[in-house]
Amino acid sequence: MLSAHFILKYNVPRILLLAAALICLFTTLQLASAQKLTTLYSLKGGADGANPYFVDLVLDAKGNLYGTTFAGGSAGLGVVFRVTSTGTENVLYSFTSADGCSPYTGLIRDAKGNLYGTTGACGAYGFGTVFEVTKAGVEKTLYTFTGEADGGQPFAALVRDADGNLYGTTNVGGILGSYCCGTVFEVAPDGTETVLHAFAGGADGAYPVAALVRDSKGNLYGTTGQNGAFCCGTIFEITPAETENILFNFNFTDGTGPGPNRLVRANGNFYGTTSEGGASGNGTIFELSKKGTETVLYSFTGAADGFAPYGGVIRDAKGNLYGTAFQGAGQGCNTDGCGTVYELTPDGKFTVLYTFTGGSDGGNPAGGLVMDKDGNLYGTTSNYGAYGYGTIFKLIP
Repeated sequence: MLSAHFILKYNVPRILLLAAALICLFTTLQLASAQKLTTLYSLKGGADGANPYFVDLVLDAKGNLYGTTFAGGSAGLGVVFRVTSTGTENVLYSFTSADGCSPYTGLIRDAKGNLYGTTGACGAYGFGTVFEVTKAGVEKTLYTFTGEADGGQPFAALVRDADGNLYGTTNVGGILGSYCCGTVFEVAPDGTETVLHAFAGGADGAYPVAALVRDSKGNLYGTTGQNGAFCCGTIFEITPAETENILFNFNFTDGTGPGPNRLVRANGNFYGTTSEGGASGNGTIFELSKKGTETVLYSFTGAADGFAPYGGVIRDAKGNLYGTAFQGAGQGCNTDGCGTVYELTPDGKFTVLYTFTGGSDGGNPAGGLVMDKDGNLYGTTSNYGAYGYGTIFKLIP
């Protein structure tokens, strides 16, 4: 299960809206009325899987979508799935416990169609695994975490280099074992794991839950959910020499608790979200320049625009950012609202593209989005839908 400091993000009392935030809402927020959302598949909660959480779907050239669910499957421990462009779902693999369980996040796909990901729990020691699933549905456990110096509970997706090495983060383990504070790791094709950095829980940050970004020089970039100079999380760099550099410290006013999904890098700048903090405490969209200057591009108000943007952002060729908010925007879904899909333009115009109702369209999108060549957006909701176990959707802007 997710460690306590991470689960708390779902239950933190929401800060009341300030008058300034309400003014900001009516002056900068636009609601789009012509968006068409199609539910490609509603999960039934049985063998087909249940509750896709922090999942960025993978889109192939034929329009097939690949992802994971946290639960469901033949053993109730999660699945790797494919959904075709016409809405047919195929379970490629169901986890059995020995090979891991509870995959919280999405997959990456190589040129041969093999899929790679992490499970957040189970495995031989109960602290999760790194796995490969071939396009034929054959699973191979590449590494099993012990929860000690090698790390444990990998809640983030992976990144892969040209030699087939996989890089990721664990939420716990490292210097103090299962008590603290997470690692950045590499798993070689032969299954050898190397800890590139073990977080100490101080100025270097703690409890990373986000996927990494890797540049052409082999530098890795990511975020920690807590600690750092102001105890609100960090943006960090790990060099090929395994040196950690802190690029930015969040201080709550500019955001806190950067989300589970990876940063977007464009022209040397980074773009991402924080799940809390900002002007109203409801999360932010931010930009970090190559010089280390952070700009809050948007602060969520917790009203019609939503709050708790766990899913990160994607960026199109024109510089528009797209993402999801987990809750907010009306009643339903435990009275906190069912979440939104949004767009933020380079000139700062924020538009709600879709508001989930908690009905057949689903609710509580915790993952990010993927865009096809025509500009259509695809994502998942973690709950609700026709059977109550989440959906895979397509949004036509």
